[in-house]
Amino acid sequence: MLIYVHGFNSSALSYKAGLLRGKMAELGLSAHFACPELSHRPVQAMAQLRALIAPHAARSVTLVGSSLGGYYATHLVETLGARAVLVNPAVRPYELLAPYTGPQKNLYTGEEYQFTAEHIAELRALEVEIITPERYLLITATGDETLDYRDGVARYAGCEQIVVNGGDHGFRGFAAYLDTVIAFWQRGRV
Repeated sequence: MLIYVHGFNSSALSYKAGLLRGKMAELGLSAHFACPELSHRPVQAMAQLRALIAPHAARSVTLVGSSLGGYYATHLVETLGARAVLVNPAVRPYELLAPYTGPQKNLYTGEEYQFTAEHIAELRALEVEIITPERYLLITATGDETLDYRDGVARYAGCEQIVVNGGDHGFRGFAAYLDTVIAFWQRGRV
């Protein structure tokens, strides 16, 4: 199973999710793709992802985590034994997002909610100390205006890495890496 994990205030309707969904359909692999609309609550988002993974051998699941989704994917890789492609991943989202407590609105769904200290605590609780390098592919852009790509490069040292010169946080050049993402998933299928 290939599962796309969207980021903070993003959605299953995001640009990258749409590209990957389309490519999987083009290859006749739609039945092996999922992209849930995740809750804004980290604990609930993790429950949703665990439920999607549960029917499968975790080692045959590859998560494609974008931004906050990369942080979620890392937790699942290390607790369940899955694999992950991380696209401009958030390394310490509990620090990055702390200044944004208060009212929020999802850019895609229009859902409004309060982002609170409880959200931050739930994120911090998902931190994993050690990663297993062979389970990851990092794809990151040096031009990310939201996250410092060097944090991801350092956090995922020893992992397969593709560092793209320029770009942005939304990773508008993602279409060029769809075959790479799918090949990484297929190498891990059981």
